[in-house]
Amino acid sequence: MTEILVSLSSSTEEETRFADQVESTLSATNQLLNSRNFPHYAAQMLSGIRAVSAQVSRVSKPCTGPSPEALHQEISAIDLDSPLSTPADALAEVERIYLRDAVYFHDVKYAAHLNCPVVIPALVGEAVLSAVNTSMDTWDQSTGATHMEQQLIQWTAERLDLGGNADGVFTSGGSQSNLQALLMARNRLHARLQSARPDEPPRLSEVLGKFRIFASEVSHFSVQKSAAILGLGEDAVVAVPSDSQKRMDADALERAIGRCRETGLLPMAVVGTAGTTDFGSFDPLVRLGEICAGGNIWLHIDAAYGGGLITSQRHRGLLAGTAAADSVTIDFHKTFFQPVSSSAILVRDRSHLDHVTYYADYLNPPGGPPNQVDKSLQTTRRFDALKLWLTLRTMGADAIGALLDEVIELAGRCWTSLSAKEDFDVVVRPEFSTVVFRYRPPGTSDERADRMNQQIRSDLFDSGEAIIGGTTVEGRHYLKFTLLNAGTTLADVEEMIDLIRQRGRRYLDSEAMHHG
Repeated sequence: MTEILVSLSSSTEEETRFADQVESTLSATNQLLNSRNFPHYAAQMLSGIRAVSAQVSRVSKPCTGPSPEALHQEISAIDLDSPLSTPADALAEVERIYLRDAVYFHDVKYAAHLNCPVVIPALVGEAVLSAVNTSMDTWDQSTGATHMEQQLIQWTAERLDLGGNADGVFTSGGSQSNLQALLMARNRLHARLQSARPDEPPRLSEVLGKFRIFASEVSHFSVQKSAAILGLGEDAVVAVPSDSQKRMDADALERAIGRCRETGLLPMAVVGTAGTTDFGSFDPLVRLGEICAGGNIWLHIDAAYGGGLITSQRHRGLLAGTAAADSVTIDFHKTFFQPVSSSAILVRDRSHLDHVTYYADYLNPPGGPPNQVDKSLQTTRRFDALKLWLTLRTMGADAIGALLDEVIELAGRCWTSLSAKEDFDVVVRPEFSTVVFRYRPPGTSDERADRMNQQIRSDLFDSGEAIIGGTTVEGRHYLKFTLLNAGTTLADVEEMIDLIRQRGRRYLDSEAMHHG
């Protein structure tokens, strides 16, 4: 095996010759990963790494700007029932229909969504966990992986100040984490109602329509989606107004809870956001904790975006108040620079996880070794924790925090620059790494600015020169820089601003000619 590795790493010519030899002997059985087929695995994996390395090394902009129609036509013409002759042919096809036109989040002019460039140790972890293919549902499928995930959960809980009785589990992403948190909140409230009426315990269906969730008007859409999935309906989510900085108005929350109780409705949960998707704003978490404690209401903190601040040396104070949370969502694939997917749901009291536990004799009979399926909405689940484990053991938490601190500082410098330009409107000074703004030269009406900013974003994507986000503020169309790349400089941001201005002026000139 050592000789194989040496031959694979010695030169490109030798790698190609070896791969050709391997391909000539391929069959269905020797495509299975096992000790006999190690040469096939090594050759094909290295071919994939070379393809990605070659593409990344020559990428000069975040995207080529493909059209949906062109991609659909090219890909739909492929006959999946007719395999290609060799792995090299299949990889070449992937290069043509995927790698060539992919969106590359590592590029300095990608600033659209909450997609981060990924750190190399996490990519190593991705390759390892995919090959071993561990399933995290039971200990006898995962052994050491179970304990590694549990230790990472405890590490995260400690940094969130959740206390010694905290627990949690990795999930596929923030939406699933939020769903599980609200499921636990729903079931806890129902259990309380049943305990209060032991002679006639109400069925869940009898009280479900009275349950209410309170979340900021700029909270993540998964709150409404979760309410619908849980049988409450989207109307069960009470939108609480935000202040001028797009943070939940705590006084308005108290009034909303009071009105709810007066009409016989039942406050089920408050969702505080630590890093809103559009504005990067942080709700007043300490105050929310006090309100929920006083009213015996479940406090869930959606820190999918802002949770990475547990590694920050400069801005960790933005997470003050997490100690009072009943549950916390955190996405490692946003601000820990991990590949998708890597998220977690944590609870301050591990007993709350009992609200999602279902037993099956073949999976988790009581009394055996620890089985993570007891804590999860998923059964089969990847060992995504390995990526974070290798990142921490290779780089350390401080290094992750330094990357995050850098993009937060960049967002502040971006806001200063945009605020000084008379042809740009900026919504709020960023607390985190998102800047919302629009191009609007003096004298431009709101309606024209709406059309222009939508066109700017579309034109930039079509050119592939830059990819930026978009959102609405009070019904008006705005642009958004979501800055998560520590390699992006203020000069890169200024280049994107210049591109926006150029596209905007071009739009105004075209409109003037059309109406002239």
